[in-house]
Amino acid sequence: MKHLIRSLGKGTDDTISTVHLVINSLLETHQQQRWPVQYDNLLSTKEARNGWEIEMSAAIITPHLKHLDRQLMEVNTFIRADSRISASPIMKLIFGDPQLFLASLPPKSLIHVSAVWSCREKVSLLSLTHIVEQNDGKDTLPVLWRFLHREAEIRLVKHLPEILALQRDLVKKFLNIAELTEGSIAEFLRNQKAVSLKTWYEKHIRIFLATWNQLRVSLATNGEIKIPAEFCQNDLDLNSDFRVLLPRRHGPGLCSTALVSYLIALHNDIIYCVDKHTGEETSYKVSPADLTDLHVIRYELERDVMPLVLSNTQYSIERGQETLHEYDLPKIEQQIISRFLLGKPLITLNGLPTLVNRHDRNYEIILKVIKEKVKQEPLQTLTLFAVAGELHSYSEVCDALSMLEVALGFLAMTGGEPHMQLSSYLEEVLQMGNQMAQHILKAFGMCCLKHCVALWQLLASLKSENMLRLKRDPFVGVSEKYKQALGEDEHRLLIGFFSKNSADTFLLEMHEFLVLFLKKPNATDTFRPGWGLKDTLGSYMERKDMDIPGDVEELFPEEILLSHYVEAWKFIVAFKQERGQRQ
Repeated sequence: MKHLIRSLGKGTDDTISTVHLVINSLLETHQQQRWPVQYDNLLSTKEARNGWEIEMSAAIITPHLKHLDRQLMEVNTFIRADSRISASPIMKLIFGDPQLFLASLPPKSLIHVSAVWSCREKVSLLSLTHIVEQNDGKDTLPVLWRFLHREAEIRLVKHLPEILALQRDLVKKFLNIAELTEGSIAEFLRNQKAVSLKTWYEKHIRIFLATWNQLRVSLATNGEIKIPAEFCQNDLDLNSDFRVLLPRRHGPGLCSTALVSYLIALHNDIIYCVDKHTGEETSYKVSPADLTDLHVIRYELERDVMPLVLSNTQYSIERGQETLHEYDLPKIEQQIISRFLLGKPLITLNGLPTLVNRHDRNYEIILKVIKEKVKQEPLQTLTLFAVAGELHSYSEVCDALSMLEVALGFLAMTGGEPHMQLSSYLEEVLQMGNQMAQHILKAFGMCCLKHCVALWQLLASLKSENMLRLKRDPFVGVSEKYKQALGEDEHRLLIGFFSKNSADTFLLEMHEFLVLFLKKPNATDTFRPGWGLKDTLGSYMERKDMDIPGDVEELFPEEILLSHYVEAWKFIVAFKQERGQRQ
């Protein structure tokens, strides 16, 4: 009964009367809506039961709902005329003539009648939605039907520009920060020293939180981006994890990405509906980067929509009777389209703000794109040693790698002049000179843009080597199947090979293959642990149009497999470091 009351938008008494009307109509003769009938007398199958429900809805229920208000008025009048009910003091007070039992009222007054003082049904979007449903609005008034059913969510689309502005600002702020120090949103706000900046963040964050809290249930069930259930269970507030604000492809940041995606889908859905209704296609599209307040659906319910509905509502008043509302539905639909929806663009998903930290980037693709845009060359062996000699600690290597990876990100998008010095590119083009230490500038001054890929290969390897020296594991994400311990025979074979051959280039390629490919979650499906290391890495170098060093091709031990990969690289690095210290 509770669901029926909500669906009809009526009180308990009127809902019960509606049920009686429908049951009473079963005694009448009805014309078959579909022939042949889609059910049997026993309703023995699911299809038969569905067919019977469809027939009941089309032949009996829907016709009654179209004229339900007038039928309920007749029923209520009939009930009130019953002497057993009309004699009730309450019924007299509500529906009777007040002058009959209140002698103090002025005689022949126009206002002292029950119709003036009775409670009227309030004009609302909910009542309008029920009227549209009763008039087959889904087919005859598709834009109005869709607007009314999703209005509570559509009104939130106006916040999309502010949420995107917040995302862009946070992405810019945290782009090159490896680890977040902020725990909660409130902590982030407290860390903002400038009053104007803090006020700006507070305003935009509160908009984000309010919008999320109103849409989180819909995001969990209807969103295109699937969010883990635990993120949608509770409302967000200033004590929530700060990471929910950072638009990402995984983790808490997925909330921010999914919210923007859902708002864009809401906007586009109603615009597509308008295009289909008017027979015209929206002439232009806008990316999130260019979105402004003028592009999105924007209105205030009480200020804009309700006056529009009331101005297209006719009132029918009869003496001693309640007021009836007659809505001009086609005109309401047309004015909603013309005032709020027409001329709005479709919003694309290209260019959504996304925070991708350096360790989340796919450098396989980035390096490939750079090679296509900026012709690359290997670094000379002396230059490799000189660069490594300028970076004496783990932190210095990490700083240099961080700067280089910023440059790689821009080069992948814009390209560059191959012979331009890398230090000049960072200082003059990217305006990052004040962020670089002198030893990094000196190291990068030895390289040009044509050496960027080779330099990344070197610095990434140096970072892993320094982590080993600090007793930290640089290969946390690599499958255990590639970490099988080396036996005495494998140790002896590797010592024998690297005692006579440096194979520095091969070692760098070995590390690159490890971090680009073997770190992937499903790497073991592509590169079987039982394969030979030399053959696998040789094929990789050939795909890069590189020559395999002759000493490697001839002498590198065949017994070393991919299952030994991580331990072999660690052992080789440790062996070469120890030998270097002895020399």
